[in-house]
Amino acid sequence: MNLHRAYRLLALFYTVLLLVGAIALLAGGGTALSLVHLALGAVAVVGLWGYILKRGFMNPRMWRPLAAVLAVAALVQLWAVLSLSLSGELLTWMLASAIFSVLLVVILYRYGDRDQALWATPEELEAARRLEALLEEGDGPLTAEARDGERESRVTVVKAGDEYRASVTRRRHAEREAFEERFRHPATLVFFLEKFAGVSVGDFKHPDAA
Repeated sequence: MNLHRAYRLLALFYTVLLLVGAIALLAGGGTALSLVHLALGAVAVVGLWGYILKRGFMNPRMWRPLAAVLAVAALVQLWAVLSLSLSGELLTWMLASAIFSVLLVVILYRYGDRDQALWATPEELEAARRLEALLEEGDGPLTAEARDGERESRVTVVKAGDEYRASVTRRRHAEREAFEERFRHPATLVFFLEKFAGVSVGDFKHPDAA
């Protein structure tokens, strides 16, 4: 069994658990806390399937906070199981929820990494291919300049090993701001350049072609 098939079976297992929990709640076999657990579990399973299918669901910014919430909830539940006198029903719900949250926390944390192709739009993927072609045309970096009113931006992009580095310098009157960001996937770099630097792939050229 390969890893991808194992992940699919895991997602199917979590989905079945979710359905069993929903049936139990509909049959009157749960509490208000169980309903909260089920709702969080439903969202988490969506993220699990997104991670396995390599598709972006909802907003990438929500998954790591959700992973943190699940981690804290699992710790609180374990503490309650070990420290408090709980009814058998509540004890079962809390223990099962804590145990099954552990792997979800890890997967959702990875899923929430914005620097992945699965979060890119088709336009960003196409722009990323053009950017890679430009970088392969020459040995040096690519540069681009943009002006937005009184603000000027200069961007330098270079590929170093398996990562892409973007150095941005902004000027407005006497103020100057410079920073550098690193990315593993070129589509994420394209997103960053368009949103935070105000340049597109078509603005880039090699310095010797200026």
